[in-house]
Amino acid sequence: MDKKWLPLTVTLGVAGVAVVVASVWPDDVEKPPLPQSLCHGALSRETAELIDDGQGGEVSAGAWESKGSTTDSAVFKECHVLRAGQDSAKRRGVYKLVVEGARSASGAKKGSVPLGAGFTGWALPDRAEVTLPTGCAARMGSDAPHIRASLEVPSQDEERLYRRGEKPPVDPDTATRNNATVMREVATRLAERYGCAD
Repeated sequence: MDKKWLPLTVTLGVAGVAVVVASVWPDDVEKPPLPQSLCHGALSRETAELIDDGQGGEVSAGAWESKGSTTDSAVFKECHVLRAGQDSAKRRGVYKLVVEGARSASGAKKGSVPLGAGFTGWALPDRAEVTLPTGCAARMGSDAPHIRASLEVPSQDEERLYRRGEKPPVDPDTATRNNATVMREVATRLAERYGCAD
């Protein structure tokens, strides 16, 4: 190959790799190997690590977006937060975060704690919900009146633990506080990302 074409070939090769990488990762989310934000930018790595199933391991996430065909709500983002197994090759699901359109704001659940001033939502040891600020639905492409984020933490499910005769891996009060922290960050970061903070 003529040496004068070599820089152009290298540049085009690098650009091709960048296009492939950009198409795999969601917009505005840091690239691998260790992204600092997870779940479509809704969680910092530090906050995502708060929720654990008692087995430790490095945190990662598998996230995707679907334009649900059975509802008129255009937003449906689901993220499974994973942790590495002891051999670091296998990953196990620790919790799930779903962001979707909703007809009503989050109401309180029996025994739950509120998320605090400025947030509409609640937290329990095994699940939590938060409603994003008014205006987020339109900015996120949904024709539902509200956007709600919900959290499920199977390892803290009291009924499941009772059936198995197991104790929760994390003290319920601590788990509730961690879930509340996660949901406050989800609401704050998504509102900032979509420019719909109150």
